[in-house]
Amino acid sequence: MTTVSDAITVPAGLKGVVVAETSLGDVRGREGFYHYRQYSAVELAQERGLEDVWHLMFEGTLPDADGRAVLAREVAAARHLPGAVRDALPAIAAAGGGPLDGLRTALSLLGSARGLAPVYDVTPAQRRQDALGLAAAVPTILAALYRLGRGEQPLEPRDDLGHAAAYLAMLTGQEPSTQQARAVEQYLMLTVDHGFNASTFTARVIASTGADLAACLVGALGALSGPLHGGAPSRALDTLDAIGTPDRIDPWIRHRVLAGDRIMGFGHAVYRTEDPRSRMLRGVAESLATADPGAERLVTLAEQVERRVVEILAELKPGRELHTNVEFYAGVVMALCGLPREMFTPTFAVARVVGWSANVLEQARDSKIIRPSARYVGPPPPQPVPPL
Repeated sequence: MTTVSDAITVPAGLKGVVVAETSLGDVRGREGFYHYRQYSAVELAQERGLEDVWHLMFEGTLPDADGRAVLAREVAAARHLPGAVRDALPAIAAAGGGPLDGLRTALSLLGSARGLAPVYDVTPAQRRQDALGLAAAVPTILAALYRLGRGEQPLEPRDDLGHAAAYLAMLTGQEPSTQQARAVEQYLMLTVDHGFNASTFTARVIASTGADLAACLVGALGALSGPLHGGAPSRALDTLDAIGTPDRIDPWIRHRVLAGDRIMGFGHAVYRTEDPRSRMLRGVAESLATADPGAERLVTLAEQVERRVVEILAELKPGRELHTNVEFYAGVVMALCGLPREMFTPTFAVARVVGWSANVLEQARDSKIIRPSARYVGPPPPQPVPPL
């Protein structure tokens, strides 16, 4: 048995510490590159569809046309909620807190309604079925909670639409354009997985206890809800709103840099160069802006802000590089596709739940519980308990 005196002291936040082996992907921050299994995640988002990436993460291979169609049908069927969950959504929405908070409650209920057993007790095939069923239902739950919160009736998912398009249709009540659906799909594909981030690691810790898949995903959602993890896309768009016009860019940025304030949408814990997700989403935003003058103004402002943040930082804080992260252009893309701002982080969850599920499936193959140590730094024990 390992005692604290035998333990290894590691950096705060486990930074740079390898805690497990994975075949799902990796982030190479100094290179500005990340991948899902053996494929560039950005290239996958450019060339394939979300169901292809889903198949890759769950099965280990990219599907052919028949395999993609089979998975798409399976996902479409799993988007429909059991009656017990549908009936509970109005009360969950009425409790307040927003769709992301409500999703945690609804996922717990969905796990119970579908009779999910601990991953420790079920076969790999059953784990996969449970994982796909939960991940597929997330857009339906989120869209329903959003609409209920606005006094509108939830919409049933359409089986004839792909995952991203079905989500947009349930959310807005209108079938999205091909361009909008593809833009949101590409955002989802880019954010399915991203190394051992806080929420993914949380899901794996819970999976290591043998808990059921719903418990793993609810825990991951709790981590994602923190503003340091999943809450920045809308805040990055708030930055553009605060600046407003090109003539305000320089004074606004200079004031924030000199005050030492954080500029939302810039900087990343891993990347030391441009975030590849941001680079691709910039191109997606530009393509969305081609036929819409209002959209073009937003994208142009975003690009001007991006450029001036880098230049002013180089002037005022030499040697401190700062680049846009995925949230900066993600907010722009989602806004141009008609997503309400309060649904930006929940939409991130629509993507990341696929990656969390894949990580749970991988972790469940190892029966060893994740159980680190802590160094006690309080008053020296044992001390006598004082009498009353």
